[in-house]
Amino acid sequence: MTTTATAQENARFEALARRDPAADGAFFYGVRSTGIYCRPTCGARRPRRENVVFFETWATAQREGFRPCQRCRPDGPTLEARRAEWVIAACRALEAEEAPDLATLAGEAGLSPHHFHRIFKRLTGLTPKAYSLAKRAERVRRALPRDDSVTGALYAAGYPSGGRFYAESVARLGMAPKRFRQGGPGETIRFAVGECPLGSVLVASTVRGLCAVFLGNDPDALVLELQDRFPRAELIGGDADYEQLVARVVSLVEAPGTAAPELPLDIRGTAFQQRVWEALRGIPPGTPVSYTELAQRIGSPSAVRAVAGACAANAHAVIIPCHRVVRQNGDLSGYRWGVERKAALLAREQELTSNG
Repeated sequence: MTTTATAQENARFEALARRDPAADGAFFYGVRSTGIYCRPTCGARRPRRENVVFFETWATAQREGFRPCQRCRPDGPTLEARRAEWVIAACRALEAEEAPDLATLAGEAGLSPHHFHRIFKRLTGLTPKAYSLAKRAERVRRALPRDDSVTGALYAAGYPSGGRFYAESVARLGMAPKRFRQGGPGETIRFAVGECPLGSVLVASTVRGLCAVFLGNDPDALVLELQDRFPRAELIGGDADYEQLVARVVSLVEAPGTAAPELPLDIRGTAFQQRVWEALRGIPPGTPVSYTELAQRIGSPSAVRAVAGACAANAHAVIIPCHRVVRQNGDLSGYRWGVERKAALLAREQELTSNG
């Protein structure tokens, strides 16, 4: 047996000893004294080291004459895969107009409500209730422009009454339902354009917080982009006090990840986009991740293209650091404000973190 093989097997035995969830599906182990093979996460009593043999796949273990454990069922989907299936099924149910309650969702998965609630939030970033409300709000956003009345749109979206939605409308739509239906007239956005090491930067905000941070070469083009994003809003140039907010954003461009200002954000997006944007804010400075890894982090490993779309829809340059997401092979691509700026931001972050 080679030294490398021994080191690998020792590492695997340590993983099964601590029932490491990350090892589930990476390998399987058989116990010679019982003739049974298990997952490394199996809750059975830890076997003696000398009785353990490792396998790359469960099929190999069975070919060697080992039987699957009836406790961890290693020949079936991993626990994480089963949890993903439960959550996907729950999401589909919650997207219906008559969304089931938590107890019903948990019962379908064979779990307690508390346990299911914890799993759902870990995989989606939202509680079941928050996911249901977000989906219902999406239906309202789609229905308002084409329905004859606000009330009709609310009922069509699944609201039993309009009272609760009106109370939450600013949080759900960013404005009152009637104003949203009319295209947002009366929305007031303050903005200013400054200069930073990457060119021009436009900073804009509503009463709720920052609604846009754009980077570019042409200040006028940035203002036009803001107008296109909020076509019915009243745009007001920022005064001297507003320049302080621009300076705080510029400081973040100059030292990304090290001087992040605690700025309130006015983030409007779908439930999925908000999950992606929240995950982006959790990526450490100077640490690129792939779109695939980001999709895995939010519990949607098959939604790589949707994750890339959410990154592209991000309107908060640097504040929500989508520049830290790269291709699987490490190449840079897909940055709304130019690949050169993406490279510059990453290089600056890596320089600061290595020197810090």
